[in-house]
Amino acid sequence: MKLQRHGAIACLALSATLALAACGSDNNGPSSGSSAGSTAAADCATGTLNAQGSTAQKNAMDEWRKAYQQKCNGATINYEGTGSGAGIQALISGTADFAGSDSALKPEEQPKADAKCSGGKAIHLPMVTGPIAVAYNLDGVKGLQLKPATVAKIFAGKITKWDDPAIKADNADAKLPSTAIQTAHRSEDSGTTDNFTKFLFKTAESDWTFGNAKGWKAPGGTGAKGSDGVTSFVKSTPGSITYTEWSFAENAGLGIAKIANGNGEFAELTAENAGKAVAGAKVEGQGDDLKLSIDYKTKEAGAYPLILVTYEIVCDKGLAADKLKLVKGFLTYTASSEGQQVLAELGYAPLPESVRSKVAESVKGLA
Repeated sequence: MKLQRHGAIACLALSATLALAACGSDNNGPSSGSSAGSTAAADCATGTLNAQGSTAQKNAMDEWRKAYQQKCNGATINYEGTGSGAGIQALISGTADFAGSDSALKPEEQPKADAKCSGGKAIHLPMVTGPIAVAYNLDGVKGLQLKPATVAKIFAGKITKWDDPAIKADNADAKLPSTAIQTAHRSEDSGTTDNFTKFLFKTAESDWTFGNAKGWKAPGGTGAKGSDGVTSFVKSTPGSITYTEWSFAENAGLGIAKIANGNGEFAELTAENAGKAVAGAKVEGQGDDLKLSIDYKTKEAGAYPLILVTYEIVCDKGLAADKLKLVKGFLTYTASSEGQQVLAELGYAPLPESVRSKVAESVKGLA
C-alpha cells in the first residue's frame, strides 16, 4: 500500500512534535498484549454500534473497526461515510450511536443533539487529524506551490488558466500551460468543505468572500459526492484541482500542492509538517467537551497549515444501557496510543499526546 511509508515517517519525525509514546514500538499495528490504552478484555463488549458521518476519517474507521472486532468477539461496529452533515443528522434523529464530524456542532444543532442524551449533553472528542490536500492533475507540473490567496482565487473562479500571473508568481521556475482550470468541490454537506473554506476565509479574506460552511457556496466548479468522488473527478480530468484528504490524493497518485503558511514558507504535506500545525491547536471546549481551535496562520517553521480534525460526537451521559460498554470500549481503543499509531500508516497525523490523553480521559467518563 502506497501509504505504508507514512508509518516510518511518523515515528521518526512526529515524536518530537506529537510526543507519541507508541512510536517506539516495533509493532506497526494493534497488538493484543499491550498495556494501558489497548483493547484488553475489560474493554471488549458484545453488541452492535451504528455510526456514520465524516468521509475524511473513513479509512481510519475501517482499520479501527477491523482491529477491534478481531480482538473483541461478538462486537460489530458499523460506520458509513455519509458526510459530516448527514452524520450529525443521524445522531439527532437517533439512528447513529455516535457521529463523525469534521466540524463542531452548530449552535442550533447542539440542543437538538443534547436532547438525545438523557441527563447529559453531546460532546466533541477529537479523534482523527486529516491533512487536507490541494490535489491537482496537471501533466508535466510537479511540486506546485500555492499561497492561500491563490488557492482562494482559483476556487472562487477568479483564476481560470494555469498560466495565470498569480500562479506563475508562486512558481517562478515552473513551466505552466495555458490549460483551463477545472475545480471540483463536494456536492453534499461536508466537514472537509467547512474546514477548507474556513482556511480560505481566515487566510485570504479579501479573495474569499463566501465565508465558511459545510455546503459549497462559491459559483462554478463541478460537484462530486464524497472524498472519493472529487478525487476520482480530478484523476480522470486533466487540468483539474480539488481539496481532499491526504490519503485519497496519495492513493490516486495526484499531485499535491505545497501551501504557504503564516511565515510565507511553502510547506510540503508530510506527517511531520501536519503534526506541527496540530500541536498548535488549542482546546476551546469545557470539561470533557474537547472542541479545538486551529491556527490556520501558524508561523511554526515547516508547518503545513491546511488541516482538519474529525470529532466523534457522542453523549457524555444517557447512552443506552446496551450500547454504553461497547461505545466506551471502541472509543477507548481509538483514543489509545496504539489506536493512534495506526493512523500514521494511513495518511493521517496522530493526535499530540497532550490532546490524546485528554480524549482518553473524556471517554473514560462516558456514562
